[in-house]
Amino acid sequence: MKQQIDPAILEKAENWLKAPYDDDTIALVKHLIENDPQELMESFYRNLEFGTGGLRGIMGAGTNRMNKYTVAMASQGLANYIRKMFPELPTPAIAIAHDCRNNSDFFARITAEVMSANGIKVFLFESLRPTPELSFAVRYFGCQSGVVITASHNPKEYNGYKAYWNDGGQLIAPHDKNVIAEVEKISGPADVRFEADESLIQLLGDDFDRIYINKVKSLSISPEVIQRQKYFRIVFTPIHGSTVKLVPMALKAFGFESVTTVEAQNVVDGNFPTVHSPNPEEPAALSMAIEKAREIDADLVMATDPDGDRVGIAVKNDKGEFILLNGNQAASLLLYYLISQWSEKGKLTGNEYIVKTIVTSELLFNIAEKYGVDRYDVLTGFKYIADIIGKLEGEKTFIGGGEESYGYLVGDFVRDKDAVISCVMLAETAAWAADQGKSMYELLKDIYVEFGFYKEKLLSVTKKGMAGAQEIKAMMERFRNNPPAEIAGSKLVWIKDYELRKTRNLIENTETLIDLPKSDVLQFVTEHGHKISVRPSGTEPKIKFYFGVKAPLAHRDDFERVDKQLDQVILEVMNSLNI
Repeated sequence: MKQQIDPAILEKAENWLKAPYDDDTIALVKHLIENDPQELMESFYRNLEFGTGGLRGIMGAGTNRMNKYTVAMASQGLANYIRKMFPELPTPAIAIAHDCRNNSDFFARITAEVMSANGIKVFLFESLRPTPELSFAVRYFGCQSGVVITASHNPKEYNGYKAYWNDGGQLIAPHDKNVIAEVEKISGPADVRFEADESLIQLLGDDFDRIYINKVKSLSISPEVIQRQKYFRIVFTPIHGSTVKLVPMALKAFGFESVTTVEAQNVVDGNFPTVHSPNPEEPAALSMAIEKAREIDADLVMATDPDGDRVGIAVKNDKGEFILLNGNQAASLLLYYLISQWSEKGKLTGNEYIVKTIVTSELLFNIAEKYGVDRYDVLTGFKYIADIIGKLEGEKTFIGGGEESYGYLVGDFVRDKDAVISCVMLAETAAWAADQGKSMYELLKDIYVEFGFYKEKLLSVTKKGMAGAQEIKAMMERFRNNPPAEIAGSKLVWIKDYELRKTRNLIENTETLIDLPKSDVLQFVTEHGHKISVRPSGTEPKIKFYFGVKAPLAHRDDFERVDKQLDQVILEVMNSLNI
């Protein structure tokens, strides 16, 4: 059986058959060598890469797997960087949290032990907590860093390790690359300090939850509306994840008294037994919650992902049927409510702003522009929204922001997308609409009547293997070097090349600089306001197309007709681009 294994891989695996590896790990690797050469090769053919977002991989023994040793080595590298960056601090600090996934609590504990062994004070959540509460803890305790153990909405076999810096946001330049360099210096477990200093590990529990929830409660704009609409019927599901306690707790703190949860999905379980995928972007993930909502005639359905930073919602349409809203629609509803109510209550001073990612709907900017609220675009990834908030802290007031992939934030005391905040503020938005005799669906239509009907669609094209990677590269080169003159019969006006950091106006034949980091993204904007974004995925063998098209909507009654019209426009756009 050994002859079927690459000798270099076998040598790497055999290094795991002796100290410092523990008996369970040794037994597992021995089993793979003797019985499963294919899995052995997958587990050892490379080292699990610590990327700009941290670690993410399948759990198991081996250099290419999430396990006690790969997590400990990442922690030692991060600890070394913290020590290097804060030499004046005798005891720097870090906050550590974990989600519901299998082994998440174990990996969090390993991380805490390594950090404490390096003389770093650890604030460790005693049990699973949402990622945004970790971000809040970093800021609240004045920590130099943070770690959350999660693989977001990946399949159950996966886990991950996300690193944060002292602003409470995920690592960005230069810290991301610098931490990677420190982690790569760790050659093996012998370089890791495993001997925990328990005196440096402080557990966080219910008391800290209350501090966080009180901050969340301070975001409420219309408590008097919630008081009138306190029996507004809400169905919520954590999909077996880390918001199981905090979202119901936050809704209650806001004053909602008719919140129903999906009992089978309140069970914390990293195997996610009731869903194929715990991703709130996928309709099937909300099916049990929608079934419960039909049963009790609820008004709003909300579902969060395992680590509690993203939320999907369902609302009733004109026929009383539940439909799912996409991330652009939910963000538009939330930002419209926030900005319009800040205006109505006299809170706008001309010094406020919102932030979105470049692939998120332009409707958010149109809403903000009407009310004189400043607007910032950032690259895909919430860490860039957090970076803008940090840069403008003390100068301007952040109202809210979001991205099309179901992540939103209100207020600035958290520096990552926050599904706890998003749930209560979306519920408040729905209650505000109900107080005016409107459903969320009707409110969305009214927004379209006022600002234009924006419709978005995401298409991911998978191209596997080396040939696929070359094909994706060739597609980007074709779009970059030979852009279309028109798209779906609409003349091309702007080309934004984020790799070259240039915007070209084809009508005026001018160029301007894009003041963002380089990124392999292209955007085409037409004379009718259609926006098409093209970007290769950084983590999967995919190229993604984001379509944003628009048309006037004169009246609510025209919604279905214009909706079908825009569907046709998207098809024409796809044909124009030969995809």
